[in-house]
Amino acid sequence: MVSSTLPTRRLVIVVRADPVICGHSVEARNLAEAALLRGFDDVRILTWPIGLLEATGLPLKPADRILGYSHGITVERPEPVGDYKIPDGRHLTALTGRLVELFTDGVPTVAMSLYLMPHTLAVADALTTARATGLPVNVTTIAEAVGSDITNVVRAAVAADDFGAAARLLSAYLSQDQCVAVSRYTIEAIVEAAAELDIRHGTRFAAACRQRVGVSYPAIDTAAWTTLDPAETARVLDARGLEPGGYVLSLSRLMPAKGIDDLIAGFAASRAAAGTRLVVVGRGPGEEQLRAVAAASPAAERITFLTDVDDAEKPHIMAGSAAYVLATKPLPEFVETFGITLAESMLAGGGPVITTDVGGTLEAVGDTALVVPPGDPAAIARALDAALTLTGRERAERAARARGYALRFGRMRVFDALMTRAGLAVRAMSA
Repeated sequence: MVSSTLPTRRLVIVVRADPVICGHSVEARNLAEAALLRGFDDVRILTWPIGLLEATGLPLKPADRILGYSHGITVERPEPVGDYKIPDGRHLTALTGRLVELFTDGVPTVAMSLYLMPHTLAVADALTTARATGLPVNVTTIAEAVGSDITNVVRAAVAADDFGAAARLLSAYLSQDQCVAVSRYTIEAIVEAAAELDIRHGTRFAAACRQRVGVSYPAIDTAAWTTLDPAETARVLDARGLEPGGYVLSLSRLMPAKGIDDLIAGFAASRAAAGTRLVVVGRGPGEEQLRAVAAASPAAERITFLTDVDDAEKPHIMAGSAAYVLATKPLPEFVETFGITLAESMLAGGGPVITTDVGGTLEAVGDTALVVPPGDPAAIARALDAALTLTGRERAERAARARGYALRFGRMRVFDALMTRAGLAVRAMSA
C-alpha cells in the first residue's frame, strides 16, 4: 500500500554492508550520508541478514561497536523467502522482491549497486519485474564494479569458459543507466575479460564496456580523518598499548593477496624498524597462517595482531603510525583494484605510505608513496629504512602532500560526480 506521506527523493544502495569488513561497506555508508546532505529524504541500504553473513565466513566487525547511521538512513535486511525445499536463492529472492516494492511505490529513486554479483543482478531483475507490473516506475540505476567482481567472477567464468555466467553478469552491468568502476585499472580489467569472451564466443561486450564504463573512486568521509582530536588519538593509542610513532601499521583483510607475510619478513630485516613494533589490524581467512609466520619471525616479540579494531578507532591508530604498509600482490583470486586504506592513512596524517604498484594502488596514492615491487621483502625493508629515518620536516612535508592528494576522494565530491553523471541535479549544500 502506498503511504500518504511519500518521500520526494530516494537513494537505495545495494551492498554488503556493515558488519562486513570491507572498504566498500564503508563507501556505501559515505554515499548514504552524502545523499542526506544533498537533499534525499529517504536513503536505504539493502543488504543481507546478519546470520547469513556469519555463515559465509566473511570477516566481520565487532557487532557491538558498529557506528550508527544518521537519521534518515534505513538499513534493511530482508528475510529469506521460501523454505528448505529451495536449496538456494531464498535470500536473493527476498532482496529482489523488496527492490520491486521500492521501485513501484511512486517515489523517484536512484538505485546504486556495489558489487555486480549478486547486487547488480538483483537490481536488473527487480527493474524488469517492476516494469512488468504496469505500475509507474521512476528509477535511475548506477552499477559500480569492484575488484572481486572481475577477479572472482568474470575472469573465473572466462577462464572456465563458463559463457553463460559471464554473459549474464556483463549484460546486467551494461543494462544499468550508468556503469562505473572503482579505478581505471578496474575498467581495463573489465574490458580485457570481456574481450576474451568476445573472441571465444563472438559477443560484443568489450566495446560496450570501454564506451560506457567510467571511473568513480571510492567515497571517503575525509573530515572524519582530517579533524581528529589529538587527545582522543592519545587515549585510543594508550588503550591499545601503542606509542605515537612507535609502530609500523598494516590494516586490511587478512588474506594472501595483501602481502602481510612479505611485510613481516621486511619488517624483521629493517634496521630502522628495530626499535618499533609491527601492528597488523584486521580479520580474515589467512589469520591463523599469518600468526604462524609472525611467530617464526626473528621479530616475533615485536609483532601484534589486533582483530577487534572498530571504525571509530581506526583513524586514530592510522594517525599514530610511523609508517603504513599495504604490500599487496596480484594473485588469481584477488588483485587490489584501488586500496581504500592507503587513502585513509594519507588523510589521517600518519607516517609515510609504502605500497606496491599492483592494480589500482597508484591511483590511490599518486606520487606520494614509497613504491616497492610486489612480493619483495628486501625492498620493503629498504622502504621502511627510508621512511623511518626521515627528518621531522621531511615527514611533515610528505604528510601534507599525501593528504592534499587524498582529499580528491571526499564523499561529497564523489557523490556529486555520480549524480551529475546520471543526469540528476544535486543541491549546492556544504559537507
